[in-house]
Amino acid sequence: MRVLIIGAMEGQVGAAARIAVQRGAKVEQANDVPAALEALRAGRGADVVMIDGRFDVAGLIDSMVAEHIVVPVVAYGVGSDSRAAVRAIKAGAKEYIPLPPDPDLIAAVLEAVAEDRHALVFRDPAMARVVAMADQVAPSDASVLVTGESGTGKELIARHLHKSSRRADGPFIAVNCAAIPEALLESELFGHEKGSFTGAVARRIGKFEEANSGTLLLDEISEMDARLQAKLLRVLQEREIDRIGGKKPVRVDTRIIATSNRDLRAEVAAGRFREDLLFRLNVITLVLPPLRQRPADIDMLATHFARKYAQANALPDRPLSNAALAMLRAHAWPGNVRELENTLHRAVLLAQGDDIGPNAVLIEGIAPPQPDGSPGPSSEDGGTGRLVGRTVADVERDLIIDTLRHCLGNRTHAATILGISIRTLRNKLRQYTDEGTAVPAPGVGVAGEASNGHPAPP
Repeated sequence: MRVLIIGAMEGQVGAAARIAVQRGAKVEQANDVPAALEALRAGRGADVVMIDGRFDVAGLIDSMVAEHIVVPVVAYGVGSDSRAAVRAIKAGAKEYIPLPPDPDLIAAVLEAVAEDRHALVFRDPAMARVVAMADQVAPSDASVLVTGESGTGKELIARHLHKSSRRADGPFIAVNCAAIPEALLESELFGHEKGSFTGAVARRIGKFEEANSGTLLLDEISEMDARLQAKLLRVLQEREIDRIGGKKPVRVDTRIIATSNRDLRAEVAAGRFREDLLFRLNVITLVLPPLRQRPADIDMLATHFARKYAQANALPDRPLSNAALAMLRAHAWPGNVRELENTLHRAVLLAQGDDIGPNAVLIEGIAPPQPDGSPGPSSEDGGTGRLVGRTVADVERDLIIDTLRHCLGNRTHAATILGISIRTLRNKLRQYTDEGTAVPAPGVGVAGEASNGHPAPP
């Protein structure tokens, strides 16, 4: 993991940096926001940016958004300054770390924010065969095409290929071709010179140059348009790129791994993907099986995710009950490992008692089990009778407020349970506050009362 720290590397900040290094991170430092932006533009990439909460956090994030630099930001500050934490989170920071540093907290936050999921967790023979082939081809520089349904772990196997290759000490750069608008993807990949188009306020190094001497992952490459496919083909053939507005080509030494959840041969037949590009990418193909075809992995993955999110949220490491495991094994998992991970994340936050029981395992389309003796939904109205006469907006508001109370006011946990982004949740809460609805503050479990039983601060 690469961490860029914005602020002076002294005192408690230096101690935090040393903890990050001890936990395997590569740390770089920038004195201020302009220097940090220059480092990011120049290709000195980062998986997480840590910024002193006294700096212009909002300005940093606004500049990163404007320049399409997608890296999570974590703010830090000395002491438990709640106002500084609130300002940073409102500005868009993912988390706020109080100093002096706590080693376990720093490790947990960095892992959760950067989504550091690099360790392969598997037991099923179907997955073992894929990993064995990946290990065999990893030392070469051959292009690799990884296919499989969404959520099967294509990026994870790509990272494994990189870590097992001779380029392991070089950068691993991932670009989601489906998530970046077509008009911006060319600049993201190839970079641009200052003034080459409206908004190009400075030279920007593209991902090909950033991944020099390392590996570039082109995630969901089937979403790339025909013109960029042709430009990518030239890179694979000539090993050089042309920045937008540049006057001469730039040599690059980058291994390409591509992923797709589509049948690329069918895409070629339909005229949506270049056959010559497929031949260049398809030196080695790894096909990841869906989770329903690797049932022996479900228990191991579920336990792994439960421990991971318990640690990340400073919660007890509860085991999964036999009934909960039976529910997990019985589900078809159309969203594959990603769906299982999200399910366990929610379960960790909702669990009460000594273990994670079936009531905490909320799977889409499956009603949670009713406690013994409690009535289930009415067979006549499907349990909707109590909702009749209320607007959808009212029901949504009550659901959001009740969930926030359950999470003791923790916005991040509530957004995860509700299945919405933290930004959407904050916008909803701002709307409710403007309408006069009482919104639980952080640390508040019931309206107006803090978790210690005293009135919550305004």
